Amino acid sequence: MRFELPEKKKLTLQMVIPIRWGDMDAMGHVNNTLYFRYCEIVRIEWLHSAGGAPDPKGQGPVIVNAFCNFIKQLEYPGDILAKHYVADPGRTSFNTFITLERTDAPGVIYAEGGAKTVWIDFPAQKAVPLPDWLRALVE
Repeated sequence: MRFELPEKKKLTLQMVIPIRWGDMDAMGHVNNTLYFRYCEIVRIEWLHSAGGAPDPKGQGPVIVNAFCNFIKQLEYPGDILAKHYVADPGRTSFNTFITLERTDAPGVIYAEGGAKTVWIDFPAQKAVPLPDWLRALVE
């Protein structure tokens, strides 16, 4: 089953991530688990840059599901251009989407993924409405 990224999404961050030799598996390509790690890296970078780092004594984001469509194999050496998008804000949640391409093959998508993010009050262990500052970023 392939998940489709929505047409209507807002680009919020681009960053370059180096492919490390140790990211490859015995088959000579980047291991599938690392694609999720690359998505996590760009998502966390965006959250930190937006002022939304998790605060265990307060509020912050929790990922409730994640997916990745593996389109082409990534291989060492090289650099990944990761693009982070947001879409579909709800009362307590929003979706993030990430595309991965190689910097030496601009426009060629190697993988695309996403995650549903819910804003949580950590001490209460329950979802709370998105803060106004965050809602302004994801709308």
